[in-house]
Amino acid sequence: MSSFPWLTTMGVVPLVGSALVATLPKERSEAAKKIALTFSVATFGIAAAMASQFKKGGARFQFTESHSWIKSFHINYGLGVDGIALVLILMTTVLMPVVLLAAWNDADEAQVDGRRSVRAYFSLYLLLETMMIGVFAATDLFLFYVFFEAMLIPMYFLIGGFGGPQRSYAAVKFLLYSLFGGLFMLAALIGLYVASGKHLGTGTFDFQTLANAVSSGQLGISSGLAKALFLGFFVAFAVKAPLFPFHTWLPDAAAEATPGSAVLLVGVLDKVGTFGMLRYCLELFPGASKFFTPLVIGMAIVGTVYGALLAIGQTDIKRLIAYTSISHFGLITLGVFAMTSRGQSGASLYMVNHGLSTGALFIVAGFLISRRGSQLIDDYGGVNKVAPKLAGVFLIAGLSSLALPGLSSFVSEFLVLVGTFERYKAVAIVATTAIILAALYVLWLYQRTMTGPLKAGLEGMKDLRAREVVAVAPLIALIIGLGFYPKPVLDVVNPSVNTTLQHVHKQDPAPALNATQTSEKVDQK
Repeated sequence: MSSFPWLTTMGVVPLVGSALVATLPKERSEAAKKIALTFSVATFGIAAAMASQFKKGGARFQFTESHSWIKSFHINYGLGVDGIALVLILMTTVLMPVVLLAAWNDADEAQVDGRRSVRAYFSLYLLLETMMIGVFAATDLFLFYVFFEAMLIPMYFLIGGFGGPQRSYAAVKFLLYSLFGGLFMLAALIGLYVASGKHLGTGTFDFQTLANAVSSGQLGISSGLAKALFLGFFVAFAVKAPLFPFHTWLPDAAAEATPGSAVLLVGVLDKVGTFGMLRYCLELFPGASKFFTPLVIGMAIVGTVYGALLAIGQTDIKRLIAYTSISHFGLITLGVFAMTSRGQSGASLYMVNHGLSTGALFIVAGFLISRRGSQLIDDYGGVNKVAPKLAGVFLIAGLSSLALPGLSSFVSEFLVLVGTFERYKAVAIVATTAIILAALYVLWLYQRTMTGPLKAGLEGMKDLRAREVVAVAPLIALIIGLGFYPKPVLDVVNPSVNTTLQHVHKQDPAPALNATQTSEKVDQK
């Protein structure tokens, strides 16, 4: 089964589902939902089967596929996953069925308003899943760029077609920011291709070829050019993440998107930014990465504290969750650029855990909003009296977001802070204040919405329905499970982290040795 095209199959299944849903008659909206859910569950099944065959001690990139695509420019259809890409793809395929179940009635409400159809709504979700799988699986830089830009299209229509009152503004802002960052990456891609042709004899977009050439010194580009190319990639990833000060599009997009779209936007699409920093920025431009590390760490620490402070002052539930994510992405970036094994292992694990906890928060917020018809925090109060199950799920997701020990985010946040402390003690101390601020905004949100006297108009609020329980149950189970036993994920991502650090510290034996030792300590834990 090793020759089976797992990644292509995984990408094609939701694509076929998307086409099938889109071609259904308009009146078959319930069938569209069921078909979309079936195809998303099938995609998760394929991902789980593939993951069961992943060899932790094997080659870095597994399940590889390579086919010539554009011969004149040596562009290939190249796919493969390392440990980090594998866990992010698994997270994506877990979140999609959850989102479809949670968003079961979202498109019905939009259709009443005379907007797009149920078929379009669920078809766009499946199309987006194909693009998200592709961006994590691509090993050809040009193919990665194609998926990086293509996934903007379904998300743009999901926000602009089904979002809130300011959906058009939010969708255009999201698209323009992302395209702006993508242009920088395109310029850097062209520059890297030309440089590889000059130094290797043939221009290439193959990541492994380029990374090995950088590591061996064959790709002898000048320091100035490396810094310029690094900035091209980094700006695109910083906008996508989003990292301060490129973050301003996220609160608008998350607040106006439907809750399901917000889950995928913050839980998956934004992870492409931090994933890209870890894989492409560090390995292709190790010298430039070290040069810009103080700047990036400064941006990350400002974003961490700034996002938390702004979250405290929000009056809109979804905006508050969006600002918490800006704070969390600052911590993930901090872990990446600490360039220690603990920091990068924690950052990789944090990408997964953040997707789970923030996904659960957005989904429960969506349940609240659909019942009350308002996103304002002041319109809620005493919900635990009439909907105790809903309040309980909200509490677990919120406590995970503030990194309570025993829940998944604690392990990743702890590793990031310890890994940062190994090299940047003062930065780690300042970043720790984000934990205190997180307790403030999460507990304040829970107190205002779930406790106290029952707010007028909430007397008849219904608790979680069976479908909604099924939707959130996998996320809550993973949040608790990974909180007590994160080793399976760490065992998968650590070899990739170690390889990245070896590339970065190729000319610096002492840090490379320290990185390996740190990785062994993480494995033992």
